[in-house]
Amino acid sequence: MSKRLQVVLDDDEMKAIAALAKRRKMTVSGWVRATLREARTRHPLISGDRKIQVVRAAARHAFPTADMDRLLAEIESGYRSGPET
Repeated sequence: MSKRLQVVLDDDEMKAIAALAKRRKMTVSGWVRATLREARTRHPLISGDRKIQVVRAAARHAFPTADMDRLLAEIESGYRSGPET
């Protein structure tokens, strides 16, 4: 689902943004969306240190694994057997 965002700019700001968008052959709204996406990647919600902590915590666990062909075969056999009762 899409949401609308309204931002109020003064005339000079709007002209500058319109010029930047035109230079990149983009609409103003397209330029704003791309710029916001870029800002989100530069300022993620979770820090790099926190991501490392999460990966290290997960690596301490011993989860069952198998090769991909075996995993897919087990999944498919579960689909064929139908719901459990």
